[in-house]
Amino acid sequence: MSLIAERPTPHPKSLTPEQVAAYRRDGYLFPIPVMTPAEAAACRGRLEAFEAREGAPLRGALRHKSHLLFPWLWELVHHPRILDAVEDILGPNLLCWSSSFFIKEANDPHFVSWHQDSTYWGLSEPEIITAWVALSPSTIASGAMKVIPGSHGEQVAHTDTYDENNLLTRGQELAVEVDESQAVDMTLEPGQMSLHHVRIFHGSEPNRSDDRRIGFAIRYIPTHVRQVIGPKDGAVLVRGVDHFHNFVPEPAPDADLSPAALAAHKAAAERQAAILYAGTQTTSFENVVRG
Repeated sequence: MSLIAERPTPHPKSLTPEQVAAYRRDGYLFPIPVMTPAEAAACRGRLEAFEAREGAPLRGALRHKSHLLFPWLWELVHHPRILDAVEDILGPNLLCWSSSFFIKEANDPHFVSWHQDSTYWGLSEPEIITAWVALSPSTIASGAMKVIPGSHGEQVAHTDTYDENNLLTRGQELAVEVDESQAVDMTLEPGQMSLHHVRIFHGSEPNRSDDRRIGFAIRYIPTHVRQVIGPKDGAVLVRGVDHFHNFVPEPAPDADLSPAALAAHKAAAERQAAILYAGTQTTSFENVVRG
């Protein structure tokens, strides 16, 4: 059966009113089941089968907007259980603006510094949710995401580090002190997801376990949100209708890394790199080491 979501109804889809209120108050919500462990294992198997054929882990630009390269990830960003939860917070008309793999190899030094996602995204308003889907266990030992509850009230200053072990595009980190005693570890089992607000303070430690930590982060926005810096960006309508047409429509991949998919992905990655690296000498995701 296809994972593509059906046209939404005006009734609540997934979350309870208490869960919606908790998200709005705290800036995050977890764990939310979206796939069975077997379905999550099948997704991991597809990723690792590709990596085995390539002889190396997925790296560089291929980790960014990967739903434009692999049909099974296109299906995942349209997954009805993911979209039902997002719709309960953002409303029925939704775009997938971006996606990224956050993969930490076993016993690997890569980390994510404390930051806010909204710092360089250049979107008109903070009505943005990241659905972080676990394809492997995300534990404290493996470097699960951690958040500071209630820290999503305003945008704060950041510093770019370009640390080679930092999985973020610019190695950005908060320029304010973080009280880590308040941090909550968002541990997840394969097939579960977390939701977090675009301004929540969050980060993660290196993977000190003997298994990979594989997460697929999907960024959703309502159709009325606009890009306010750089070129006109692209996105995928995943639910409802788009009356605003603020983004270039991005096409579904016809096969894993087909010539058409690679060309569409290259154009999309170049558009988004021009936004995320605005004001720097970097012009491409390939020019930044991100594991």
